[in-house]
Amino acid sequence: MEVNEALIDHIAHLSKLSFVGAQKDAIRQDMQRMIAFVDKLSELDTTGVEPLIFMSEEVNRLRNDEVEQSISHEDALRNAPKKDSDYFRIPKVLDK
Repeated sequence: MEVNEALIDHIAHLSKLSFVGAQKDAIRQDMQRMIAFVDKLSELDTTGVEPLIFMSEEVNRLRNDEVEQSISHEDALRNAPKKDSDYFRIPKVLDK
């Protein structure tokens, strides 16, 4: 597979990134090295190897959900740097 400028631009668009100049060359070289590594795997003889579906034969043992009061509001807010009655106050992280 050839990694060309059109492919890099397409991937950059999908990932909402932008690459210019030397960055594009560095990304192209990195992608070519990754593809070469994956192509190396196709050289392995996998005849007689069963496909791996699960990493182990273990079955998840889940506990039942039980609703319980584990900590009070006062205890939860005790070490909060800023609080407002029953809530943590945090800096605004999203713009409108």
